[in-house]
Amino acid sequence: MAVNVTETVEKARSAQKKFEMYTQEQVDEVVQCIGRVVYENAEILGPMAAKETGMGVAADKIVKCRSKSGMIWNYLRDKKSVGIIKRNPARGLVYLAKPVGVVGAIQPCTNPVVTLMMNSMAVLKGRNSIIISPHPKSVKCSMKTVELIKEELDKIAVPKDLIQIIPEADIQISKELMASVDLIAATGGTDMVKAAYSSGKPSLGVGAGNTQVIIDRDADIADAVSKVIAGRRFDNGIICSGEQCVFIPDDMYDNIINEFKRNGVFVIHDPNQIEIMRHTIFPENKMNKKLIGKDPQKIAEAAGITIPADTTVFFVELEKYGIEESLCDEKLCPVLVGLKYHTFDEAIQMAKENYFFKGAGHTASIHSYNKVHIEMAGCELPVSRIMVNQSCAITAGGSYANGLNPTTTLGCGTWGGNSVSENITYKHFLNISRISYCIADAHVPAAEELWNK
Repeated sequence: MAVNVTETVEKARSAQKKFEMYTQEQVDEVVQCIGRVVYENAEILGPMAAKETGMGVAADKIVKCRSKSGMIWNYLRDKKSVGIIKRNPARGLVYLAKPVGVVGAIQPCTNPVVTLMMNSMAVLKGRNSIIISPHPKSVKCSMKTVELIKEELDKIAVPKDLIQIIPEADIQISKELMASVDLIAATGGTDMVKAAYSSGKPSLGVGAGNTQVIIDRDADIADAVSKVIAGRRFDNGIICSGEQCVFIPDDMYDNIINEFKRNGVFVIHDPNQIEIMRHTIFPENKMNKKLIGKDPQKIAEAAGITIPADTTVFFVELEKYGIEESLCDEKLCPVLVGLKYHTFDEAIQMAKENYFFKGAGHTASIHSYNKVHIEMAGCELPVSRIMVNQSCAITAGGSYANGLNPTTTLGCGTWGGNSVSENITYKHFLNISRISYCIADAHVPAAEELWNK
C-alpha cells in the first residue's frame, strides 16, 4: 500500500495535540517506557539489526541497546520539559517549555535501533510526536523496534499515532515527509543531511566523523592503546565518533606500536601492502561500501592479506596525511592509521589537516595528563568535542563518566555544515517562551562607565 505522507502527518498532529496536555509525570512515564522496551529486547533487536544491514557486530549492538537506553533515560528523567522549567529572579525571567509539534526523523542504517530509540525519547520528552523514516537497508529492524514500543505504550493509553514509522522508505517519501513536518532530525549520510537543510523546515543534522587521536608523551601507554582499540573495534568501526588516525611521539613510536601488536592489532608497514589497503578500502577514493562494518578477516580477504585469526584491528603506518592520503578519510571498518610526530604542535597541525580533508566539527581524542596540551588541542582543533583519556567511540555520545548529553546524534557545528555543535537531546525539541518582568532598581550605566571616558 502506498504511503500517504499527508495523512500520516495529520495523524501525528492530532496525537501530538492530545499529548501536549500531559503532565511531566505522564510524559516521563512514556519516555521511560521507550527506553525500557529497547533495554529488555536488546537480544532481539541487536542481532536483527546486524543481520538485516550486514554491518557491525550483534554482541556490540546488544551492548549498545542496553547501555544507551539506560544512559539516556538516566539523563532525561530529572529534566523539566513541561510548563515552567526555570526561573531567574535576578534577570526577571521565567522559562516555559512548549512542544515544537511533529518531528520527522531520518534514520541511518548504521545505527537503526538505538538512534530510533534516542530520537523517540528526546522528541516525546518535549510532548511532540515523531514520524520515523528508516533507511531502506534497515526497515525490518526499525519497524520491529516501533512495534515493540507501541505494544507497551498501548498499555498506558498513549495516543495511537504519537510514534509512526514509514514502512516503504525511499528518497522521495523522505523528501515529502521533510517538507510536511515542523522539525527534522536527520541522522545519516551527508546527502540526506543536506536535503534536510534544503527542505525549508528547521533541521537538526550531523556531519561526517573522522576522529583524530593524539597520544601525548606523558600518556599511560597501556591504557591509551587499549581504549583506542576498544573504540576502533566496537561494532566493527561504524560508530561516527570512532578513532581513525593516531598520532604517536617519534621517540616512543616503537614501544607504542608494540603495545598495539600485543593487543591483537595487525600492523602494516610494507609500502606494497599499504597501497593494497589504500585501494581496497578506498577504490576511486571512495569508501568501499562492501567493507562497511565488516570484521578484519573480511577486510583481509578483500585485500588478499593473511592475518592471524585473533586480529582485532588493522593499523596502517603512514607518511602522508590530509588530502594527500586517502587513508586519512573516515573508515567505517576496524582500520586505524598512524603517523609519527616530533613536537605536540606538529601533531596538532597534522590533525587539523586531516580534519580539513574530512570530519571537521565532529570529535577529537587526546590521551594526556598535560593540561596545557589538552587545552591547546581544545583551542586549535576544529571540533565540537575533545575526549580526554577515554574510548572515543564509546563515550563521545555521552557516558556515565562524562558530562556530555547522552545521545546517538552528534552535532558538528558550522564546520560540519550543522546548526548545532553539541550532542542532540530533548532541549533541541522544545520551543521556549520567556516571561520577562521589569527588574526593580536596574542599574543603567553612564556613558563614562560604558566607554571608560
